[in-house]
Amino acid sequence: MRLPILTLTAIASLFVAADAGAQTYDPRYPVCMHVYSPGGFGGGGGDYYDCSFTSLPQCRATASGRSASCDLNPYYAFDEPPPPPRKRHKKQH
Repeated sequence: MRLPILTLTAIASLFVAADAGAQTYDPRYPVCMHVYSPGGFGGGGGDYYDCSFTSLPQCRATASGRSASCDLNPYYAFDEPPPPPRKRHKKQH
């Protein structure tokens, strides 16, 4: 009885650990650089995102000469126009 419980606990902890790194975009910055890393000999490569740029020109300067591209961060809260003012209704007596 003890072995199945320990096995289930180990499997559950692996799933929790895998979800911890799921957030690849930093919502504080509007531009992300996607760096393409080839696997090379023995694998071990992997693409990654660097979301630490405040503008596309800044990102493109950093990506220059590298296997990388710059894109807008889909999770950044760009300035949205304020909602229209609410109309006030006059009280009827």
